[in-house]
Amino acid sequence: MGTPAVAVRGLVKRYGAVEAVRGIDLEVARGETFGFLGPNGAGKSTTINILCTLVEPTDGHAEVVGLDVVRDRAAVRRRIGLVFQDPTLDAPMSGEQNLRFHQELYGVDRRRAAARREEVLRMVGLWERRGDEVRTYSGGMRRRLEIARGLLHSPQVLFLDEPTIGLDPQTRGTIWDYVAELHRNPQNQGDEEITVFVTTHYMDEAEHCDRIAIMNEGRIVALDTPDALKAQVGADRVALTTDDDEAALAALRSELGLEGAVREGAVTVAVPDGAGFVPRLFDRLGHHGVGIRSVTVTRPSLDDVFLAHTGTTIRDAEAGPGAARGLHPMAMRMRGR
Repeated sequence: MGTPAVAVRGLVKRYGAVEAVRGIDLEVARGETFGFLGPNGAGKSTTINILCTLVEPTDGHAEVVGLDVVRDRAAVRRRIGLVFQDPTLDAPMSGEQNLRFHQELYGVDRRRAAARREEVLRMVGLWERRGDEVRTYSGGMRRRLEIARGLLHSPQVLFLDEPTIGLDPQTRGTIWDYVAELHRNPQNQGDEEITVFVTTHYMDEAEHCDRIAIMNEGRIVALDTPDALKAQVGADRVALTTDDDEAALAALRSELGLEGAVREGAVTVAVPDGAGFVPRLFDRLGHHGVGIRSVTVTRPSLDDVFLAHTGTTIRDAEAGPGAARGLHPMAMRMRGR
């Protein structure tokens, strides 16, 4: 199989009494699009900062393309590209000037420099705007320019730390189109297919990855393909808005033997066959005089996977303790395995 693009063993990072990364193990294959999914503060960015040699680990070992991130820092940096969570472009300069400055920093062969700038700018749809100052670019255009900059020196691994944060859904989708393009046309990046390592807290973005690691409170709680992780949950989620949530929860327990929970303004319950369950649900809650205003049935999602492994949704995890009531039945079932 060869040397993995990323290999991590027992990685720990502490900031005083705070343990941001708590002993994670991880391996990413070359050419893979790998995602770190989790709420803000889960330890995703800290892990990427370690892999990109910006932060030294407290304990454990990490390698990128076979190079130790502590001992071989300079060599690692030559082989990676990085798009930071916060913007790092020079706004008064033009898009092409930003790229030219980056090439000089990385010592890109001057005989190929101009052609390479054109390649990456065309790829992200900014060739026609190359001479405009970055201050005139939209947020999505700036992100696309940062991705182009990260690809200029043909890195073997491209790290994207929350690359679409703060962007509208349409622009987020466009950014992911460019990420997919890296694998459709690997010749644009050099001789070797590029590995993409991305962090996100958007569930729909994680679906684009070959594999994802779900991270929470500094630990990896699940790791597999998106489809395999959803198959582990194995239940539909029924969400209903009612006139009396507490009465609905009590009726679910007494009449149907099910434990529900109130999540994001709706009573939710996990069942094997959501569509077949709805008529029984209406009958039993109606028997208890509980008015139902709406019902939705959804197949397992990555949010359900996160819920099953942590007992909370990503949104509730970011909101902090006490944001949701009760341990969701999916979490109860997964913890009982």
